[in-house]
Amino acid sequence: MNPTKFLTELKRRNVYRAAVAYGVVAWFLTQLTTQVFPFFEIPNSAVRFVVIALAVGFPIAMLLSWLYELTPKGIVRTEDLDPVQARSVQRASGRILDFIIIGVLLLVIAMMIVGRLPFYRETGESVSQKSIAVLPFENRSEEKANAYFADSIQDEILTLLSKIADLKVISRTSTQQYQSKPRNLAEIAKQLGVANILEGSVQKVADQVRVNVQLLNAQTDSHLWAETYDRKLTDVFGVESEIAKGIAESLQAKLTGREEQALAVKPTNNPEAYDAYLRGLAFEGRRPFSFETRTEAKGFYERAVQLDPNFALAWARLSRADAFLYFSHEDQTSARRDAAKSALENAQRLQPNSSETLLTLGYYQYWALRDYGAAKTTFGRVSKMLPSSSEVLAALGQITRREGHWDESIAYFEQALALDPRNVELLTDAAGSYSVVRQFPAARKLLDRALDILPGDPDLMADKAAMYQAEGNLQEAAKLLANVNAETPSVTAVGTKIIQLTLERNLGEAVRLLQTRQAQFHFASERERVTFQLFLAMTQRLAGDTARAKASAEQARNALEPLYKNEPDNPLFAAFLSEACATLGEKDSALKEAERAIRLLPSNQDRVYGPMYEENLALIQTIFGENSRAISILTRLLQTPYNGGLSGPAAITPALLRLDPAWDPLRADPAFQKLCEEKQP
Repeated sequence: MNPTKFLTELKRRNVYRAAVAYGVVAWFLTQLTTQVFPFFEIPNSAVRFVVIALAVGFPIAMLLSWLYELTPKGIVRTEDLDPVQARSVQRASGRILDFIIIGVLLLVIAMMIVGRLPFYRETGESVSQKSIAVLPFENRSEEKANAYFADSIQDEILTLLSKIADLKVISRTSTQQYQSKPRNLAEIAKQLGVANILEGSVQKVADQVRVNVQLLNAQTDSHLWAETYDRKLTDVFGVESEIAKGIAESLQAKLTGREEQALAVKPTNNPEAYDAYLRGLAFEGRRPFSFETRTEAKGFYERAVQLDPNFALAWARLSRADAFLYFSHEDQTSARRDAAKSALENAQRLQPNSSETLLTLGYYQYWALRDYGAAKTTFGRVSKMLPSSSEVLAALGQITRREGHWDESIAYFEQALALDPRNVELLTDAAGSYSVVRQFPAARKLLDRALDILPGDPDLMADKAAMYQAEGNLQEAAKLLANVNAETPSVTAVGTKIIQLTLERNLGEAVRLLQTRQAQFHFASERERVTFQLFLAMTQRLAGDTARAKASAEQARNALEPLYKNEPDNPLFAAFLSEACATLGEKDSALKEAERAIRLLPSNQDRVYGPMYEENLALIQTIFGENSRAISILTRLLQTPYNGGLSGPAAITPALLRLDPAWDPLRADPAFQKLCEEKQP
């Protein structure tokens, strides 16, 4: 046959169209078999079978499209059709093939838009084949005290991996509750939303370290890469860097020049300084957070910079520890803020453009200066350097919340949870944002997720109970607080239990619980002891025991005054002093201190906690009969998103106004009655 005539015949019989249609369909099916099948744990043999079938089927399909045509009467040989009928059939089959080609191409385009995979996890996010979770490293050292070393090595590897933009890395806070070498890798990967998992072990003997790692694809249960490193302690960071690079190569993640440089930086040449730094990281990672663990971590960072004054990472961590203690009202002295600034300046002098230094700068701007705009700019810059960091997104969520940008804050927390889905602290923080805007059911859903990870955790149970209290559902709140007593270590749980008893108007039991705690419990700090002493005074006043209330308030004030003198700009101490003075009947002093607390932290400076001090002023005004002024403040606060604190973890609601005996002096006022009758937000 003439070649030109042969090609024309191919075109007439739609063989070209059939070839294109088969090609795009085969490509699409190959993608499904190679990527969807592992997700559903279908064996590799099934995948190979489908791929081979597609390859063999191609020439067979081409031959059949040449020899046969599909007609309304069924499949017939092409040569048996008359020319007119053949052209009609071929035009119809051509249109069908066109529809197939266009339809598959549209599916391909859709896949390119939404991501690599055409299926989703339960959370609705696509699972990237370059996603990884690093499980806790097994401590194989004979000395169990070296467990901190294994934890810190895992943490440092994660820090390095988070600098690689082409990888999705799950934070340590989401992986630390798992075992070192679990059997159910596929289930863990599903929970975390990753395709790959790194397991490892660490053995430390004197200055010798052995690190074993293996990278597995959790979907196919196949080993991708494994390595053993025997090094001296001085070369541990080199091991961490090599592991990060090995993972990147195995997952075919592209490294930019800047990322390669960041992985190669050696933080210190002093093994003792590095060991102190790792101990600090281990203390800082302990749960739950406390003043003691933060202080312990700070001490190790101080030790690290004493041993190596050029240790930029340790200076950065030291600055963050000081800035947090200042911000959290644990130590709001100028000396603490200056210490944070000095450590930051040392880090900036040594490594001004590193992600760790810039992260520390952002926290200093946020925690020490409350310069939210500058902090957001800095964290935005860091997010480009650490694309897998849930910490940066959480910080942005916290800052935008302080600014009163509630929807933006919630969006940041949701993004952070996508990277760190089993981070209890992050779940609690996100729940806090929903609570601030009084979306209590949404907050409880997040707390339930946290309770799935830490069943029965008293802090989480108390937070959830507070949501029910704010809605007036005291029955459900009581169930969650049933096991809380005077010896319960959790400050949050005991405080919420006292609020529960107060709302139930079981004030006698509330007083007994507080008295028992004051007499028997070992408080972590003088501040905590003073807080509960004042709580006792206020509860005794509500119970009508004026004499004992004044005695307790006098003790609280005597203990509070030296703390307040040391931190004169601490709004919490000003508010506490106002309550002590109010219980003692000292109106002028009480109002003065309540108003001063508002000036120290006005609402326009902190939309989350600033209004809390306005609520405290309304309480003081209520005690002294200034009802109209108190109702005016409460009317505004009912429409204001904020976080509670002095009288509970939730902002005031109509239900709390109805139930709380603290507002009893206002009940005869029609304006207050109207507030109590308002619809729950």
